[in-house]
Amino acid sequence: MRVGKKPLNSIHLILFDVDGTLLLSGGAGAGALNFAFDRIYGIPKAMRHVHPHGKTDELIVQEMFISHLERCGSESEVKALLERYVEILPRTVRDSRNFHLMPGIPDLLSCLKGRNDVFMGLGTGNIEAGARIKLSRGGLNSFFSFGGFGSDSGDRTELLEAGFQRGEQIIQKQFPCKSITRWVIGDTWRDVAAGRACGAKTMAVATGGDSLYELASASPDFLFATLEDTERFCEILDTGD
Repeated sequence: MRVGKKPLNSIHLILFDVDGTLLLSGGAGAGALNFAFDRIYGIPKAMRHVHPHGKTDELIVQEMFISHLERCGSESEVKALLERYVEILPRTVRDSRNFHLMPGIPDLLSCLKGRNDVFMGLGTGNIEAGARIKLSRGGLNSFFSFGGFGSDSGDRTELLEAGFQRGEQIIQKQFPCKSITRWVIGDTWRDVAAGRACGAKTMAVATGGDSLYELASASPDFLFATLEDTERFCEILDTGD
């Protein structure tokens, strides 16, 4: 049973994006994809024409196929490439000199973990194995027991829905009949749009590739420059404004 002092009237189910929201891998993901594509297809630096920001791993890989082989990859080809990517990723993450957690993240996650009305999961375009490898270096895996991943779907709305359903199953077992409020935290307009499509409230943070102006244009419910203001974040959960 989770502990906390707040009366438990409702549950906040929060899904966090990974890249640009929780951390930056310093090019480790792109480096692993470059290596994997070169090993299988003999084409070096295949990510040079691909812009991965806010996209799922499946979409990124398909852009690599289209850009360099002028066709879509088959299901088996995409699977094989991502399997090779996951084999290589631990090394590129370990060796990345620019890997870092985003401002305020350790304190925010620690604060939310101490609340009995908050359940945290992941909502990321990374396949689960890739997300876990990145989170491991930052010591963040223990905060997230469930999530929706690029391995669930290449569509961000569908993978978020998968994450919400997993979280809701856990909550309903522990706290039946409590109302649940869905939240999505991300750094791109894609996170905002997909969160809205899932019926979630959205918080956008300008620590990734989208500027405050670009994020504001996506009309999130709440907008942050960084997630360093833990007090404001919690006030929003408590009051809704």
